[in-house]
Amino acid sequence: MTTTSGRPTAPAVPSPARLRPGDLASLASIGLRTRKLRAGLSALGIAIGVAAVVAVLGLAASSQTALLAEIARLGTNLLTVTNGQTLAGGTAELPEAAPGMIARLPGVTAVQATGTVNGVSVYRSPLIPAFRTNGLSVDAAALGLPAAVGTSLAQGRFLNAATAREPVVVLGATAARLLGIDRIRPGMRIWVGGQWFYVTGILNPATYGPELDSAILVGFPAAQKYLQFDGHPSEIYVRTTPNDQAVTTAVDNLLGAQASPENSSQVTVSQPSAALTAQADAKGALDALFLGLGAVALLVGAIGVANIMVISVLERRQEIGLRRALGATRGQIRIQFLAEAILLSVVGGVIGVIAGAAATAIYARGHAEAVVIPPDAWVAGLAAVVIIGAATGLLPAVRAARLQPTQALWAI
Repeated sequence: MTTTSGRPTAPAVPSPARLRPGDLASLASIGLRTRKLRAGLSALGIAIGVAAVVAVLGLAASSQTALLAEIARLGTNLLTVTNGQTLAGGTAELPEAAPGMIARLPGVTAVQATGTVNGVSVYRSPLIPAFRTNGLSVDAAALGLPAAVGTSLAQGRFLNAATAREPVVVLGATAARLLGIDRIRPGMRIWVGGQWFYVTGILNPATYGPELDSAILVGFPAAQKYLQFDGHPSEIYVRTTPNDQAVTTAVDNLLGAQASPENSSQVTVSQPSAALTAQADAKGALDALFLGLGAVALLVGAIGVANIMVISVLERRQEIGLRRALGATRGQIRIQFLAEAILLSVVGGVIGVIAGAAATAIYARGHAEAVVIPPDAWVAGLAAVVIIGAATGLLPAVRAARLQPTQALWAI
């Protein structure tokens, strides 16, 4: 080509074509589509790690939500008073008048008590061997106990002013199961302390009073008349003004001295809702352990991605050389392999998020809990796999970009 002056000019060098996002995605998927098994195994480690992270955080959030809902339903205004130990190491006794004295405290709205009946065993029938007690206890119970504790009747009816004086019992949820009783039938009886007692009801599980689940409850008058009960309460359930933590704290500070003025040091006062909070904290420690295992799985997956990318560069030298010879720049080669590593990690991450969410839903539904998957769980999982893909694909991408076309095409 010549100019108007007759001097030749150099041919124009075409600028390299720009790599559009669609073209980049197509190029990045070539390595995955042509090596499906290897890519799938590499993505599996990423998927397992992300699934573990999402499932752990999802299960923790679901359990916490259910726990907070349970605490909100039952309230934080329940306090319990139990008999402690004497200086000699024996079991102390609460005064018979303790429930009445506690009821006089300002801010107390309800007081209900139970008393342990010692030396009495329970059986489904007198034909059961004596050693098969199933660890069930017999407790005398006040009439308003279910409402105070925050539980209800699963079947039948609770004790009333009439049945509390007769050989009639109400079974805790666990006690009913161990005795093989799943429903209340007319005339149903169990063998208590060498005599028949009629079963009138079964309690639902008591979250704030788990000791009641394995108990056989009789009225205070019946326990004294038929089972030689001494009348001393062993546990007192105290309700304070709802939604007033200051009142609950004030009552808590006075309960020991009010229940047993002469031996306040032998009285144990506790707040059941605090036990639920401690239970949540204990679960949090296990969550950290499983998160650590998920991080290890992610690390293993990252090593797998790095391995497949290094091998991919070695196996595709001719492809790299051909693309360079056709005008692809080093930057385009570099971004292609980097995008391939990120795509592989993201595919594994998406599968892991879906698997973790499914595991959370199955577990939560099976335990009658709301399915809660925090946005932080899947956002952190996907962000982690993008970083892993970029970190593990960077070195192979740089190595691919440094290949000279003549070296890359040498084996063709």
